[in-house]
Amino acid sequence: MATKLTINNNGSVKIDGDDFEIVDMQGNAYGLQGRTVVSICRCGLSANKPFCDGSHRGHFEHEAIAFDLPPKKV
Repeated sequence: MATKLTINNNGSVKIDGDDFEIVDMQGNAYGLQGRTVVSICRCGLSANKPFCDGSHRGHFEHEAIAFDLPPKKV
């Protein structure tokens, strides 16, 4: 299965796939302990950043509706 990122309304970015890696700015991998689904914080309130802990509930509003980006600049 290809890795899929889902932008959730009023919440996290869900990453779902069999083969993905999350690294910090130095390239060090986070230990995901075999998880194939994780959620990344978008609101900045999580005590477990970069992972979502649900702190956004009632404090973050964003309706996630897909759109096309403008053409890529060459």
